[in-house]
Amino acid sequence: MKQRLYEKFAGLFSDATDAHFYFSPGRVNLIGEHTDYNGGHVFPCTLTLGTYGVARRRNDRLMHFYSCNLYNIGVVEASLDDLTNKDSYHWANYPLGVVWAFAQKGYKLKQGFDLVVWGNIPKGAGLSSSASLEVLTGVVLVDLFDIQTLSPVDLALLGQYSENNFNDCSCGIMDQFAVAMGKKDHAIFLDTSSLNYEYAPIQLKDAKIIITNSKVKHSLVSSAYNDRYRECAEALADLKTKLPISSLGDLTPEEFEKNKDCIRDDLHRKRAKHAVYENQRTITAAAVLKKGDITQFGQLMNQSHVSLRDDYEVSCEEIDILTDLAWKTPGVIGSRITGGGFGGCTVSLVKNEAVSAFIETIKDAYREKTGYEAEFYTVDIGDGASRLDD
Repeated sequence: MKQRLYEKFAGLFSDATDAHFYFSPGRVNLIGEHTDYNGGHVFPCTLTLGTYGVARRRNDRLMHFYSCNLYNIGVVEASLDDLTNKDSYHWANYPLGVVWAFAQKGYKLKQGFDLVVWGNIPKGAGLSSSASLEVLTGVVLVDLFDIQTLSPVDLALLGQYSENNFNDCSCGIMDQFAVAMGKKDHAIFLDTSSLNYEYAPIQLKDAKIIITNSKVKHSLVSSAYNDRYRECAEALADLKTKLPISSLGDLTPEEFEKNKDCIRDDLHRKRAKHAVYENQRTITAAAVLKKGDITQFGQLMNQSHVSLRDDYEVSCEEIDILTDLAWKTPGVIGSRITGGGFGGCTVSLVKNEAVSAFIETIKDAYREKTGYEAEFYTVDIGDGASRLDD
């Protein structure tokens, strides 16, 4: 892949002299969904799937973006003198948004750059292809322009800021944080209200993590994702009339049950219930996994899906079919939707001896029920974004 990208870069921009090679992973969240923008905990890990890039600094103020995955769009050209979101920029609005975020935070580039990317994260699968691209861009910028005052956490925050304010998606910090801070063979137990985190070793001697792609694509910007953000914010506003809290993540389930009638809207109450209970499930899940109790971890995954399906309503028919099939398959420890929702993927813990049967059984049954061909990925947990050609 490295050689292919260098060759494409040289073909587009005369040569690849002084260009460098970068990688930024995707992520899967094991549990803790839609808690990040509610001040709760999350438990993601980074994948060996991700976004590769070759980049080089220019001597003028132009930026050129090219995706080998979207080659039909061709080279997208933008200028440092016009950092605005335009439909004509297509996918390049994501890296351009990071350049804009850098400028907003006082890191204005004086020269442009050329960037060629290729990714193997399935589009629309909910595995954070956008965050992967955003953090990749951040790593490229600090490297090419020798910006030494920005940490990986800063790059995560800049990626989130760009997606919230340049690409109009009210995402939390989880995706960008996981991509920037990933560690091989570890998940990240992150308190999104404080950004305190710890690495949790993932040592599944007798099981595998399997991602199942429903092949139902979604777009967080055009979906109900922003609606969920707003509904939780309004539930929080109602609760704050009685309680001294700053986020839904401040509440225990017991405190929520005692005060839930403060939330005037029934729908908002359901959304808040998920955020509160999912946060507690995530805290418990990290603790039981540390003890090696993957059976209870799997039960918490199942409970998470039911809550996302019924209270948060971000699942869909195809995803529910996948989880129902998984729950009925021998050797499955737990299974749930992962990512923003409205399609995408499930994540499952499956005993080693049951992996082949799991894939064959669910693939056939899912095709029969939906007409879609599911794809399966046995997960390897990798490191966060970095330059690779040192």
